[in-house]
Order: sequence, then C-alpha cells, then structure tokens
Amino acid sequence: MTVAPTKSRLNVRRLAGALGAEITGVDLSEPLGDETLAEIRAAFVQHQVIFFRDQTLTPDQQVRFGARFGPLNIHPYVSGMPGHPEIMEIIKEPQDKLNFGGGWHSDMSFLETPAIGSILYALEVPEFGGDTLFASQAAAYDALSPGLKKTLEGLNAIHSASREYSAQGASAQKRSSMTVAEAEGAAGEYVHPMVLVHPETGRKALYVNPAFTLKIEGWSTRESKALLDYLFEHSRYEAFTCRFTWRKGSIVFWDNRSVWHFALNDYPGQRRHMRRVTVDPRS
Repeated sequence: MTVAPTKSRLNVRRLAGALGAEITGVDLSEPLGDETLAEIRAAFVQHQVIFFRDQTLTPDQQVRFGARFGPLNIHPYVSGMPGHPEIMEIIKEPQDKLNFGGGWHSDMSFLETPAIGSILYALEVPEFGGDTLFASQAAAYDALSPGLKKTLEGLNAIHSASREYSAQGASAQKRSSMTVAEAEGAAGEYVHPMVLVHPETGRKALYVNPAFTLKIEGWSTRESKALLDYLFEHSRYEAFTCRFTWRKGSIVFWDNRSVWHFALNDYPGQRRHMRRVTVDPRS
C-alpha cells in the first residue's frame, strides 16, 4: 500500500559521536508515505542505528514496517512466533540465567547473504538493567592505521553459526522461554570480506565479530587469533559506541552491515520480552 506523500514531521536527534539518532514525530503503526519512509531510511543509513519511543505495534504492523525496507528473514535456528515465522520473540524469564544476544555480535553474518538490519520492539522491560550497547564498525575501521587498513582490505574471513549455536554455545543452551535449535553439523561456513563497503554510502567498515567469525580465510585458526583478537578489542572501544535504555514501546533499527550490538544481562529475576524482525537485502 502506497500512501500519498505528506509534509514530514520527523525530528532526528543525534545521540552520540560515532552512531545513533532518535527519531520523533512518526507513528510506525500507521502506513507510511514514501517521503517519510525515505527520511527514515536516510537516517538509518547515516546514523547506523535509529531509535523510536512510545510506539504500539501489533505483529502485523511490525511485519509491515520491516517489509518496507526489504524481505524479512526467517531465522534458521530460532523458532518464530506462531503465525508469524519472520518474527522472533526474544524472551528472558525471571528464572533464566542467560540472555539471548549477550556478547558483541552482528546478526546473521553466518549466512551466505547476511541481513541488512534488525528491528527490535520492546513489549516488556525490567525495572532496571537490560540496556543494549551498539558499536560502529565504520568508526572502528576509520581509526585504524593506513598500514592495517591496507592489509585488511585484501583479506576475507570465514563466518559460521556452528560455534554459537552448537550444543555448547550460549545461544543454543536450553531455556524455558525460547526454542533454539542446535546447529551441530548443520551450519555452513561462508566467506565475507573483512572490510565491507556499505552499498548505500560507500563507507568502509570492519566486518568480523566474536560470535560468528571463525578465522581468516587461508590462515590457520592459531594464526588468525592474534589479529582477530586485536580487532575484537579495538572494535568495542567506548568512543565507537552508544547505549540505549529501553522503555515499553521503544523500537530500535540497526544496520548489521556496520554495527555490532550487545544485550546486557544485568536484570536478574526480572522478565524482558522483545519482538524482532530482520531485513534481508532485496535480490
């Protein structure tokens, strides 16, 4: 459904030096005009992660909003919401010790064609804790020396879900609150450049992450470890980050092509319930 363009009422407020902006003046439950959608996409591309407050979305409305940016991904290892396989319900019950998404990572880099972005909506949040950290991998790349940039641009890395979603992986350990399948023997290995050129801005970003990057192509695991460990430490430097405190009705849309994120697990004995859709590139 295409809505006739109307004068935009959006306000985009930058939140941190490296990435992040909050957008007000839009109700995402309503069908969006092409002009408004273009402004949201421009803010997403420029700021890498965008935040909305005080939204009320049904599952159908969240799917409709996400689908305006591209086809929606169905996660290969996490069961979707009944009737909406493209919606992942991320739930941590009071008795759960581990949370989903803890640890720095980039969603879906373990796929042959990784996702462009994820849209997370808060239905229930704890009284304290549960913030999400974001780190700009474009800023991390910019801060590297010219010599290391030159070295990395000739390298690829191997990504896989096998470690994170194996029987021993944090994401595959059994919970009462989520159904997560084990990827033992099922996950493939896919090669991606270690420096990704953003298809919409041309800006370069590091494209490795601790959860899904196994090693550098053509290098042994031992050889890869030193360089990857350095990049992992460098890429989460505070100056490259921003932090978001959730409220019920908050929505965050981040660019997986240039952003890491980390869901903090600092709210013991409390419940947290989120819904996520993930946007794939258009073919």
